[in-house]
Amino acid sequence: MMKPRINLIAIFLLGAFIFISCQDKKESSRQPNFIVFIADDAAWDDSGAYGNTAIHTPNIDQLAKEGMRFTNAMLTTSSCSPSRCSILTGLYPHNTEAQELHMPLPADKLLYAGELQKAGYYTVSSGKYHIGPSRSEFDTIYTKDIGDSGCEKWLEALKERPKDKPFFLWLASKDPHRIYKPNIIANPHDPSTVIVPPYLPENDSTRKDLAMYYDEIARLDSYIGKVMDELKAQGEDENTLVIYMSDNGRPFPRCKTRMYNSGVKTPFIVRWPENIAQGTVSNSLVSSIDIAPTFVELAGGKVPDVFQGKSFAPILHDANAKTREYTFSEHNWHDYQAHERQVRNEQFLYVWNAFPELNATPPADAVVSITYQEMIRLKSLGQLTEEQMDCFVAPRSQEELYDLKNDPHQFNNLVDDPEYAEALTKMRTEYKKWVEETNDKVAEHPTPDKFDRLTGEKIVPFEEGK
Repeated sequence: MMKPRINLIAIFLLGAFIFISCQDKKESSRQPNFIVFIADDAAWDDSGAYGNTAIHTPNIDQLAKEGMRFTNAMLTTSSCSPSRCSILTGLYPHNTEAQELHMPLPADKLLYAGELQKAGYYTVSSGKYHIGPSRSEFDTIYTKDIGDSGCEKWLEALKERPKDKPFFLWLASKDPHRIYKPNIIANPHDPSTVIVPPYLPENDSTRKDLAMYYDEIARLDSYIGKVMDELKAQGEDENTLVIYMSDNGRPFPRCKTRMYNSGVKTPFIVRWPENIAQGTVSNSLVSSIDIAPTFVELAGGKVPDVFQGKSFAPILHDANAKTREYTFSEHNWHDYQAHERQVRNEQFLYVWNAFPELNATPPADAVVSITYQEMIRLKSLGQLTEEQMDCFVAPRSQEELYDLKNDPHQFNNLVDDPEYAEALTKMRTEYKKWVEETNDKVAEHPTPDKFDRLTGEKIVPFEEGK
């Protein structure tokens, strides 16, 4: 009499196992949600997660602890609107036709937000927009009453989303873009504790400037924490892929608009608990244009052929996976005439400059900073180091080559060193190949300077903030 009962129990357990397995399979096949936190002018290494122990970024640091931190993530440009247009279209800046500062993105350029819409997603932009007229690829755009930080509507965007759709939130801060004000957070950073990079003079002006810049990053960090708390409260954090990144380097001399790590290297933290092991680190090269194909692929959509990036989805499952050998970046007009191009691999960085006769003046907002104005004074006294003189030097070398593993700040140009002739030839060849493949050209009539390269005063009437 006991045998049938045993069989019934076995059948019940088998059925339960199949049910649970099916549920697990159903859960794992869900489309992930996507959130991109993008800072405005934040350096790649200005957070605790990237080694800056002087700055208060507990929420960014927590993302790294719970996700994957990339050490070799590169932007396609170190300029605000061109960088954002490039990220959202998956195209190099000169292929977006919005490669110069404040150029609106043409209506015929695809946004990956639109491809996510086709896959059933609700899409949102909240905060700094800066890509031109409103786009239908975003179901909702929050640009009013976004506060000094640009983050005031982030929580609202998350709370007001339809609950029956996967979502993509483009959360764009205005922090830490200039102009800076003191005491914007409850516990401002102490200028004596900031880390001054060697290409900036170590003095009270620089320290004060950096401390206020740190304050804005800390303010941004606090909003990231609020969004993550709400995401967890909604029960969505496990299946949401979150990225923290920046659009370009800090708004200081030799950073923003430059082709070095200080300009085009970005913090890049990816958190996705259902698919990424906690506390992992990847040294693999990725580019900001790789986000577009990655998101569309993970959403189950068809990746458009027009995208120029490469999906980094394999790296999320294996931190040592390689999806590209080179990254490419460019510097076009941003307050001043420019045409610079950069190619890099894991060891070398190569720069080509179409206008070596021009000095590398910082962007206008950095020129009027207390840091740069003090640098002008110190230059007149002959008190700047060779590295700190960089932005004043003219003419410059048309070609530059740096060994990234032995020269972290890119101070030692190896272009004339015979020991690196083979590396120079290889990097130059890759650059020329990329120029041909992407139809990159030097403008016949380049946009001229709109500001004086020393004083920052406007040369012609210029409407800022378009």
